[in-house]
Amino acid sequence: MAKYLISFPSAAMVISEADWDAVVRDSHAVIEQAKSAGVYVFGGGIDESVPPVRVSADGSVAEGGYSWGPSLDGGFTVLELASRDDALQWAARIARACRCDQELRVFQFDPES
Repeated sequence: MAKYLISFPSAAMVISEADWDAVVRDSHAVIEQAKSAGVYVFGGGIDESVPPVRVSADGSVAEGGYSWGPSLDGGFTVLELASRDDALQWAARIARACRCDQELRVFQFDPES
């Protein structure tokens, strides 16, 4: 079993106001299905009203994330699944519910984490 990150940036979700309630309903339904299937680890959306900070090894804090990297926003779900094919199927279900493409990544296995 591997853990997979299924995510999308905020800009990918171009939803009309009229469709918003259906997207919320459908996306919550897919998450409930993942929970019922026992594959849900966690998920949520980045609170974009709270700016990121960067914390150094000495404990100092700097406003903002890495200046050279893309901003991290949008929504994500982590599922624990038996195969990449399973992950692709779940990503497609989430894409249908959210009405936007999803990015799929696998976490490297680390027996200590």
